Parts: sequence; C-alpha cells; structure tokens
Amino acid sequence: MPKTNAIILLLLSLAGRMFAQDLPCDKNATKETVNLYKNLKRSAQKGYLFGHQDDLAYGVGWKYEKGRSDVKDVVNDYPGIYGWEIGGIEYDRPVDLDSVPFDKMKGFIEDAYNRGGIITISWHLHNPFNGKTAWSTDQGSVASILPGAEKNALFKTWLDKVAAFLLSLKGKNGEAVPVLFRPFHELTGNWFWWGRTACTPDEFKQLWRFTINYLQKEKGVHNLLYVYNTSGDFTTANEFLERYPGDDVADVLSMDAYQTGDPSKDDSFVKHTNSNLQIIGALAKEKNKISAFAETGYEAVPYAQWWTNTLTKAIGDNKIAYVLVWRNHGLMKENGRMHYYAPYKGQVSADDFMNFYKMKNTLFEKDAKKEKLYNN
Repeated sequence: MPKTNAIILLLLSLAGRMFAQDLPCDKNATKETVNLYKNLKRSAQKGYLFGHQDDLAYGVGWKYEKGRSDVKDVVNDYPGIYGWEIGGIEYDRPVDLDSVPFDKMKGFIEDAYNRGGIITISWHLHNPFNGKTAWSTDQGSVASILPGAEKNALFKTWLDKVAAFLLSLKGKNGEAVPVLFRPFHELTGNWFWWGRTACTPDEFKQLWRFTINYLQKEKGVHNLLYVYNTSGDFTTANEFLERYPGDDVADVLSMDAYQTGDPSKDDSFVKHTNSNLQIIGALAKEKNKISAFAETGYEAVPYAQWWTNTLTKAIGDNKIAYVLVWRNHGLMKENGRMHYYAPYKGQVSADDFMNFYKMKNTLFEKDAKKEKLYNN
C-alpha cells in the first residue's frame, strides 16, 4: 500500500475513533439524548447552566402557581436546568418524597423541555432490604438486590416503575424527553444504604451496572444520560473513582457539596470545591465525559454576596456543564427553620443573584434555548 494511502487510512481511523467516543454510553440513545450529550460539552466551554430543584412546583410562600418560579421572579428567566426527585415511585405513591404529585411533575418536565430547558432526576429510593427509607444504612442492603439475591426480583419491579415514568416523558412532537439521571447519588457518603459504609466498592459497581443494563436492555429506556455523583469528601482522583463503575455506564462525572460555615469568614468551601472540580474536570477530559456540580447551596442564603463572591469563586475556571442548587421549601413547620437555596423576590441575596445572572458564563433557560442543546 502506498505510504500516502496508509496515512489517510490511519487518519480516518483516528477520526472514526474520536467520533465514536463523542457519544453517550448508551449506544442506542435517542437522537435528542445524543445531541444533549454533545452540546453540553460544547456549552460548558462558554459557561455553566444554573439549575434549581423543584423550581416550577413551589417556592417560598407559594405552591403550584402556573408558570411561577422563585428564580424567574428575581431575574425574569427560568433556570437552565431543572432538578426533580422520584423517590416514592417504587411504592406507587401519587407524590414523591417532597410531596410533588407525579402527574404534575410530568407536566412541569415536559413544559420545561419544550421551552429548551434541561432535566435532571434523582431517586432517593427506599431500602428494598428492610422497607425503610433511603437513609436506612443496614449492612447487606446492596448485596440483597444483586442478581440471584433475595430482593433482586423486588428491585426489578421498582425499576419497571421508574422506566415507565421516564418513558412517559414526551416532547411536543412525541419524542422522549432526555434526562440526566442521577441514581444512587452522594454514593461516597455514609448516609444512604448504597453508601461507602453499607456496601463494598465492588457491590456498588455491580448495583450500578445492573441498574443501567436493566433499564436499557430489559425496558428499552434510551433517553437517559447517567450521572455518577459522589459527595464532596474526596481529595484525590483515586478517591473519586474508588466506586466508579466504568466509562461504558456513565456520562457525567459530578459531586455534591454544600456551604456550611460563614463565607465572609471562612473560605474553605471555595478552596475545597474548586480543588475537587479541578479533579473532576481533569478526569472528565481524560475520559471524554461531562463534568458537573450536581448539587450545592447555602441554606437560606444569609450572605448577600454568596452568588458572585462565593459560588462563582468556588467554580472558578472549571468547565462544568451545570450547577444546581437545592429546593425552596420555605418554612419548615417541624422546627421553624427557613429551608431554601435560591433567592426569592426581596431576599437578601436577590440583588447579587441578578448580578450572577448577568455574568457571561452563567446560562439560564433563555441561553439554553439559544444554544439549542437538543439539536444537531
């Protein structure tokens, strides 16, 4: 073979491999899901989507007002990414663990998608080993639902219900809504039954792979990008990857971390978060994955400049696809504490949030729509 032809074939082979790698782990993913995967990588070079949990369902002092959002009340724009929770679906409950009706959630998801917004879903599933909540950390819980174990059949019925809900989400043209699916989140923490103190790394990897393979191969769910999500307690790449199930079953590398101390006196959140996002970003680049800050916040946001002087600095120059803050529950009757993570109109950090919104690298729904993240 002439040398020139050999070089051309080599270049074509390398290009083919590069193209093949720029696909989600589900090789049968829908067109819109593939586009979202590619476009989130692209948009991350410009900035990061801002997200909010349960944004359309309720806020501080209101619930189920059509078109309303605490974020929109402040900046006249919706979040770029919407977080939802399906804990409780495994027991056929009409509402999730935060009391959002599943039929309303479906409507909120489809409305946001049709406007160009992005959807992410977590699942605080009950413990199938003992029937208790996700926070019941009995040893043997994960082992009990692996293939061949006593609770595997039960777990599959739960996955059937999850699959049915995910497949029911449709766009205006009947297409399946792509979802960033975040099961078994904060997997390196010690507070869930799938966490590091309740199962071995190998058991967790088996659980993850079984779940993803079942959804794809047994239920035909192909509208998901899979989010590997640790807590923020790692300091090295090896720690972050200790329970990583493999490049063939994960699309997004992410962590959760919350502000606890007073940011005007303590910058540890900024330093630790920035360092961890650097680790995640390097791994995502190496593995050709998406990196994200999947969950964060500062309860009641009492520091007026938290958005531009803390969160922005914590993210720094890291090329994450999105950051999501937790829900705006409002007043908690059981303890009288205010529980919310995004500002509402008149809240002490609302003006700073507007400054955050105006930054070039923060992307909200209007930006997401312009980016056409579901299109080629």
